[in-house]
Amino acid sequence: MTEYEPVIGLEIHVQLKTRTKMFCGCELSFGEEPNTRTCPVCLGLPGTLPVSNAQAVLYGMMMGLALGCEIAPRSIFHRKNYFYPDLAKGYQISQYDIPLCSGGRLGDVRLHRIHLEEDAAKLVHVGESGRIHGSDASIVDYNRGGTPLAEIVTEPDIHSAEQARDWLILLRETLRQLGVSDVNMEEGSLRCDANVSIRPTGSTELGTKTELKNMNSFRFVMQGINAEVERQKALLEAGEKIEQETLHFDPVSGRISSLRSKEEAHDYRYFPEPDLVPIAPTPEMFEAARAAIPELPAARAERYAGLGLAEDDARLFSFEPEWGAYFEAVGGEPKAAATWVKELRTRVDGTEQVAPETLAKLIELVTAKTVTAGAGRTVLDKLVAEGGDPGEIVEREGLAAMEDSGELEAIVAKVIDDNPDIVERIRGGNAKAMGALVGPIMRETKGRADGGEVNRLLREKLGV
Repeated sequence: MTEYEPVIGLEIHVQLKTRTKMFCGCELSFGEEPNTRTCPVCLGLPGTLPVSNAQAVLYGMMMGLALGCEIAPRSIFHRKNYFYPDLAKGYQISQYDIPLCSGGRLGDVRLHRIHLEEDAAKLVHVGESGRIHGSDASIVDYNRGGTPLAEIVTEPDIHSAEQARDWLILLRETLRQLGVSDVNMEEGSLRCDANVSIRPTGSTELGTKTELKNMNSFRFVMQGINAEVERQKALLEAGEKIEQETLHFDPVSGRISSLRSKEEAHDYRYFPEPDLVPIAPTPEMFEAARAAIPELPAARAERYAGLGLAEDDARLFSFEPEWGAYFEAVGGEPKAAATWVKELRTRVDGTEQVAPETLAKLIELVTAKTVTAGAGRTVLDKLVAEGGDPGEIVEREGLAAMEDSGELEAIVAKVIDDNPDIVERIRGGNAKAMGALVGPIMRETKGRADGGEVNRLLREKLGV
């Protein structure tokens, strides 16, 4: 049986977090009364003239620079002509052959382009529960019409649904930290289409692609791509052809249905938008865009990995920059700092409850073996609940590490004597049962005993 390799490219529509729409002064909205954020421009009334949103252009340049794209010295808008009820003008203002941004890369996926455009309105389909004039109908809310969008188009560099999901997660966090969008998939501010084809493993030729439209969660993206890959495999194995078409994936049933044959560029009759001047970025615009770009997740993760952090820790502090900043403020030995910052993170909602210099003091006590790691966690609990100074809490609560080896030996001996059944299992070869003795010993010592020393004494006294 032929083995096939998926080849996937993504098209991501990102609603930009501007105050107003792309070509008019209407404020953006979500969840407001239908058709209350409209004007003659976004409704496409005759005689109206669009004006490009400068903030949207800045956000587009920020995205391009952050992702290593080439910014066009002069880009223009086009009219993309097609008829649909959610398109008031009968065309969408978009960019065609001269996009704002070309090329670029994020992680292991190359970008083809990033261009600016306006969003369509929202169609609401009314069925049996809400008939209009006795029949099913679709109604249109034009509040969303004209919302600024950036469309990010990748090269076909993705070869599994899991890779697509992971890359989208990285992209979403990158855009969130850039501040250009709230990237809320549930509200539609991040939407994804996937172009999917398959080819025999080892081949370099691309197969016929299909397009899965408007998947609004990472889980649905994975499910949709996997379902389409299996559908295409079944067709080829049955000797049938794959047709280029636009598809809909139903996450409830898992079924894929055809929406329409895939359009080509000439179907849209693109022509330059005569009412808008070209975008020609000035040096001042480049300077403003570069100044607004923070350190982004991929670069931050690479820097943290260079400090010796595990991949998961580097990713955590990169995707949660407030904890990354806290980790850096704690300072000291990076791995130890990461361990204790993660301990704190499991106990609080934000970084304000325990000052980084206070956590640094606790880490110093643990590193110096003034307190054990177990006792240190008890101190951390006290810091979260009450605040204070780690050294004073250690002294007040009697949590300093045990220095009297005789005291620890006596506790170990007593626990062994109190648990003959467990001792018998350990001596019978069940080494894992030793954990049932360690717990009581640590409770008896209030976590003041060193775990390694406890295990050494147990093995010594049990002869294992």
